[in-house]
Amino acid sequence: QVQLVESGGGLVQAGGSLRVSCAASGRTVSSYALGWFRQAPGKEREFVAAVDFSGLRTFYADSVKDRFTVSRDNAQNAVYLQMTSLKDEDTGVYYCAAAWKDGSRDQSDFAFWGQGTQVTVSS
Repeated sequence: QVQLVESGGGLVQAGGSLRVSCAASGRTVSSYALGWFRQAPGKEREFVAAVDFSGLRTFYADSVKDRFTVSRDNAQNAVYLQMTSLKDEDTGVYYCAAAWKDGSRDQSDFAFWGQGTQVTVSS
């Protein structure tokens, strides 16, 4: 079992930056790939970014590539999403998730989910 708790969401102006964090707990957190998904109002939840077990490989949706950076700290059992050059369309609830399968962007591979944190970008 892995428990995930997101924090750091909030209101930010377009063009600004924000970092969301996810605290993970459980005996084998470092054995999981960790990812971020988001859900905008009226839309399906979508993949944003993921990092492999070691933290050395990262994966991004095309819409956030070169603007967002995902990282993890296995000593702290945490994963982060640094967001820059934020746009209106980045608004949504951001979810942290854990997967046994490395490199996946498929929600069905992520077995554990946090409760989400709201990010609102205003123009």
